[in-house]
Amino acid sequence: MKQRKIPMRTCVVTKEKCPKKDLIRIVRDNTGNVTVDVTGKANGRGAYIKNSIEALDIAKKTKVLERFLEVEIPEDVYDSLEQIINQK
Repeated sequence: MKQRKIPMRTCVVTKEKCPKKDLIRIVRDNTGNVTVDVTGKANGRGAYIKNSIEALDIAKKTKVLERFLEVEIPEDVYDSLEQIINQK
């Protein structure tokens, strides 16, 4: 039986390649709204972050998500990211 290819993505914080299911996707749509994409299929420019509190803290301090998505990230997006990480 043929093995399925596992999609790999790069975390914008740690620059580490991980399977897509181990990362969380943050999306900026055409209007500039930033949301957390739990399905991984939303339209817009996406950035992946590792599913850990340490990566989230580094992203907040260095503002790497803001640079990558080219828009200011509201605090409620970071709060929802933290809730998603704590659930898993």
